[in-house]
Amino acid sequence: MSGRTLDGVTRSYAIRTYGCQMNAHDSERLAGMLESAGYRPVAQDGEQADVVVFNTCAVRENADNRLYGNLGHLRPVKDAHPGMQIAVGGCLAQKDRAEIVRRAPWVDVVFGTHNLGSLPALLERARHNQAAQVEIKESLEVFPSTLPARRESAYAAWVSISVGCNNTCTFCIVPSLRGKEVDRRPGEVLAEVSALAAEGVLEVTLLGQNVNSYGVEFGDRAAFGKLLRACGDIDGLERVRFTSPHPRDFTGDVIAAMAETPVVCPQLHMPLQSGSDAVLRAMRRSYRSGRYLSILDEVRAAIPDAAISTDIIVGFPGETDADFEATLDVVRAARFAQAFTFQYSPRPGTPAASLDGQVPKAVVSERYQRLVAVQEEISWELNRSLVGRTVEVLVAEGEGRKDGATRRMSGRARDGRLVHFAPGPGVRPGDVVHTEITYAAPHHLVADGPLRGHRKTAAGDLYEQGRRPSRPTVTGLGLPAIGRPVATASGGA
Repeated sequence: MSGRTLDGVTRSYAIRTYGCQMNAHDSERLAGMLESAGYRPVAQDGEQADVVVFNTCAVRENADNRLYGNLGHLRPVKDAHPGMQIAVGGCLAQKDRAEIVRRAPWVDVVFGTHNLGSLPALLERARHNQAAQVEIKESLEVFPSTLPARRESAYAAWVSISVGCNNTCTFCIVPSLRGKEVDRRPGEVLAEVSALAAEGVLEVTLLGQNVNSYGVEFGDRAAFGKLLRACGDIDGLERVRFTSPHPRDFTGDVIAAMAETPVVCPQLHMPLQSGSDAVLRAMRRSYRSGRYLSILDEVRAAIPDAAISTDIIVGFPGETDADFEATLDVVRAARFAQAFTFQYSPRPGTPAASLDGQVPKAVVSERYQRLVAVQEEISWELNRSLVGRTVEVLVAEGEGRKDGATRRMSGRARDGRLVHFAPGPGVRPGDVVHTEITYAAPHHLVADGPLRGHRKTAAGDLYEQGRRPSRPTVTGLGLPAIGRPVATASGGA
C-alpha cells in the first residue's frame, strides 16, 4: 500500500483530533501509519490535503453535530479536488459506524478505535474500489503502541499503559467504545519510555482510562506503583505524569511511589465528578466524598506542594440544590488547583440518558457558573501564594502570552501549572529554565524577571536543528475553527 498516486506524486494528509489525550496520542499513531505508507503531512502554506482524517470523540456535547458540520464544509472542497479522500475514526466512528456514510456519502473510510492500523489499507481499498470502506472491530487485536508514531513533541510524549475501562459509570460511553481494560506488560512500557528518553524526551505522561487499575489483567494490583518507581531509574527522564486515576483504586503504595520517586511530578488529576454521595451513587462511582477527601489528605501529607486537579459534572439527573451545595463544599475543602467542569447533557447509549429527574438546562447553567466562580477564586488564591517562588519550567513550543509590547515564552512547571516567562538569550523549546514568579492569574503564572537559570537540552538541540516532530495540522481543510479540539482526558471517569 502506498500514499503515492499513479504519477508518482506523494499524497498529503491532515488530521483533526477531538477529545482527550488518548485521542491525541491515537492521532500520533495514525500519522505514523500514514507516513510509513508513503504519505506526508500537509504543508503549512495553505496546501489542500489529499487525505483528511477526523479522529473523533463521542463524549463531548454535540460531538456528532461538530463532525457532520465539518463534513458538510468539506463536501464542496472535495468536489473541487478530485481524488481527495475523507476518513472518520475514533469513538464516534465506533458508535455510529455505517451511519456516517449514510449521512455523509462523500466520506471514503470509517474505522473504529480498535483498528487504527487499518487506515492506510482502507484508503487504498476505497481508491481501488471507488466505494466507501467501513471497518469496525469489536475488540483490540494489536495494542496501538506497537504501531509507528509521529510524535507531537521532541521533549514530551504520551505513553499508553492501558486501553479500555472496566468501570460502569452511568454517564460514560467509553467502555462500550474502547472495550474492557487491556494492560501492556511493564517491560513493554518501560522499553518505550527508555527509547523516548534516549531520543531526548524529558517528560512522559502515562495514559490510561484508569491508570491505577493497571495490572489487573496480569494479576498484579501493585503494578502501577512499581511502574512509577521503575520510571525513576531511566537515564535522561526528568518528569513523569499520569492520567487519570480512579479514586476507587487509589492506594497508599501509589502515593508512596509518587512521593519517593523524584521524576514523578507533584501533580495529580483525579476526577471527583460530584461532591454529593447520592449523585455519586447514581453515577455508579464506587467511592464517596469522604473517601475522596481522605485520599487528598494522604497525598498532601506525602507531597505538600502537590497541585491537584479534577473533573466535575454539574446537573447530573436527580441532582438537587442540596446535592449541588455538597459539591461546592467538597470543592472548597479539596482546594483544587484547577477543575475541568462540565454541564451534564444526555449521551445516547448511556444509562444516565434515560434516568428520571433530568435537570433543566437553565438550572444546570446557573449551577455551573456558581461552581466556576468558586473554583476560580480558589485557583487564583493558590496561584498568588506562588508569587516570589522560583520554579523550574520545561519550555514549550510556540510563542507565549503577549501583553502589549511584552512578549513571553511559555512552559509548564513541575506541578503542571502554565508559566509565561520573559525569554532569555538562546532559550529554545525543550530547554529547562528556572524563573521567579512575579504575577498570578487563576489559570497561569507570569515571571517577568531575569531567568535564574537556563539548561540546554538534547530536545532543544533537535528543535533548533528543525528535526523535531510536529503534529499534523488542519491547514488546508477549508474548515472553520471550532472550539478547543483537544481537552483533558476524562479517563478514570
